[in-house]
Amino acid sequence: MARREDAMVPEAEFRSYYGQPVIKAPVWHVPHMPLYLYLGGLSGGASLMSAAARLAGHDRLGLTARVTAAAGATLGAGFLVAELGRPERFLNMLRIFKPTSPMSVGSWILAAHSGLSALATASAVTSAAPASALAARLPRRVAAALPAAGDAAAVATALTGPLMATYTAVLVADTAVPAWHEAHRELPFLFAGSALASAGAMGMLATPRAQAGPARVAAAAGAAVELAAGAVIERRLGLVGEPYREGKSGRLMRAARALTAGGGLLATVAGRSRALTALSGLALTAGALCTRFGVLEAGRASAADPKYTVVPQRQRLESGDRASTPAPARSWP
Repeated sequence: MARREDAMVPEAEFRSYYGQPVIKAPVWHVPHMPLYLYLGGLSGGASLMSAAARLAGHDRLGLTARVTAAAGATLGAGFLVAELGRPERFLNMLRIFKPTSPMSVGSWILAAHSGLSALATASAVTSAAPASALAARLPRRVAAALPAAGDAAAVATALTGPLMATYTAVLVADTAVPAWHEAHRELPFLFAGSALASAGAMGMLATPRAQAGPARVAAAAGAAVELAAGAVIERRLGLVGEPYREGKSGRLMRAARALTAGGGLLATVAGRSRALTALSGLALTAGALCTRFGVLEAGRASAADPKYTVVPQRQRLESGDRASTPAPARSWP
């Protein structure tokens, strides 16, 4: 049998053109975008919790969740406008509706959800006993129609809330950034779990402890989903998932895991303990923020190092698979 000849030329090592990135880095700014992602998720999770609390008869928790949803949507929109630089850039997105564009769909989701959550909160606040004087100043027909309109808006936010909590995950995954694009299956679950944990944390902190039981359940469940999705991302992505494990983004993601795990565990044992409830809520909030900052930082690191783009493409070609071509990188949500 003929002996196989040794290769005379060593296998070429990976390198890019003068070591420069091969894709455009995300231009989203810190802290505007991470805070927008957090507040949008908080609003979406709180809307869903508000509807569930209302159906279960937990009126005090439902009021807290409605106010949280409206505040999150309003503040989040403010950070988005700050990111865009000019408000008309967002308004221009509402001129058309393009189902194939995550940016277009997301803009309409944000606009619809913000309006509905504001109406639901206005109805709840004016109907509350401390605000009865405010309700008395409204026109009679408006005061009579506001409770029903508010309840209908609250039901509608139960539909727009989950979309609000997850559309940003679809948005970042619909880019050429490897750490985001390759995690397109898990990012919606990561963001949804973080949103539910954030809403539960706020419900625990702002609702009397005797009435905050469902918020503790939501916080623990959201933390579990977030932790599971994060673990799958790091395990499945291999080389492309390195930014979630190394460098600044890796430190942020590890902090997010520790805070989320600790906060979720405390939520299950806090009961009516003031100290444990406060620690759980603050840990979950900090964990959710670290998750958003960590994901964005991982995207930056992934785009800056060309190996995360070129090496997987070469591996797909060598294995006989057609190299996938993700969509061009977006510059804003």
